[in-house]
Formats: sequence, C-alpha cells, structure tokens
Amino acid sequence: TMALCLKQVFNKDKTFRPRKKFEPGTQRFELYKKAQASLKSGLDLKAVVQLPPGESINDWIAVHVVDFFNRINLIYGTMSEYCTERSCPIMSGGLKYEYRWQDDSKYKKPTKLSAPQYMCMLMDWIEMLINNEDIFPTRIGVPFPKQFQQVCTKILTRLFRVFVHVYIHHFDSIINMGAEAHVNTCYKHFYYFIREFSLIDHRELEPLVRMPQGWGG
Repeated sequence: TMALCLKQVFNKDKTFRPRKKFEPGTQRFELYKKAQASLKSGLDLKAVVQLPPGESINDWIAVHVVDFFNRINLIYGTMSEYCTERSCPIMSGGLKYEYRWQDDSKYKKPTKLSAPQYMCMLMDWIEMLINNEDIFPTRIGVPFPKQFQQVCTKILTRLFRVFVHVYIHHFDSIINMGAEAHVNTCYKHFYYFIREFSLIDHRELEPLVRMPQGWGG
C-alpha cells in the first residue's frame, strides 16, 4: 500500500536526478533486496538498520547511502517547485542554521547559495561520488578505499540538511501533498541508520531535535 500511495504522491518525472540502480546478481543488489524486504516487513526501523550477520559493514553502508540518495532526491524533486530562488534565497534550516556550499572544484571556500542552487550542487556532487568506482567499487573483490566511511559521513551529513530545510521551510507543502507519512518514515529510517553507525556528528542533528508536530516518533 505504501508503494501505491507513493505513486500518487511522487511523480517519477520529478526525480531530481536519475536514480542510481544496483546491478542484479551482485552482492550489493542482494543486500539491497534484503534491506528492502525487512523495510517492507513492518519490522521496527531500529531493527531494520542493524547490520545483518556475516555482512560487510562497508557494503551495508554503501547500499544505504545510494538508497537514501535516491529517496531524498525524489522527496526534494517533488518539493522543488515550492523551493525557489525567491522563497529560499539562502540554504537554511530556520533562522539559526545556514548551510554554505564547498567542494574541491568550483567552490573552494564555503559559499552562500540559495537553497535550490545548494540542492543542485549537492545532488551533482553525490552522484559523481557514488558513480566513482574508486570510492564506491562495484566489482567483486575490489576493496573499499580507506576513507570510504569518511566520504559517506560527508554525504549523509549533507543529505540530512535536505531534511532540515524541507521540514523547517516546506512542511506545509509536505502536508498539503499528502506526503507527510512517507517523508516521516524516510527521515526516521535515515535517522536510525546514522545513529546505529555513528555516521553524523550529533551537533549536525540539532536543527531537528524538536521535530515538527505531527511527526509520529
């Protein structure tokens, strides 16, 4: 039923970036299917995020980073018509938090961007990383790089900011679209995952410590 509701709420054409898919037959694909099955089984989300016995933690993290990228990408793509240069000239989470963009190419120093510009840079940057075989290897027997978890922490920290912005600035739109239950479930899943593996500095989580009313968790 969740999938049916999602089809009504989320228009596939609005996905902000093309979805990254797992190759059938690979270990990562099997792990993804396992994660999805336990998610659909109605298990407690705290249990769903735990590393299955005998599985590699880096594979488990890789599968979730890609999946969260796809799902948050879809959430933001659906919200993007409400998030414009005019409505959101600064990438922020309320009055207290402002997020500046920095990367290793165009923006060497933290730079003020509008929310839509920030989201665009963010999705491009994540897409480039998850498609980079040196960072997210997909071939069997190719090891993950030493800095893999650090890279994932950076990706997840920045993806968390999408939730911060969407919840604080576009919560009314989420409710009006009937997407509240889905966004909340996605956020809870993400939150329990990063807590389970200590992947985000707790200070980054502060903007959503007091979740909007109506979050059932």
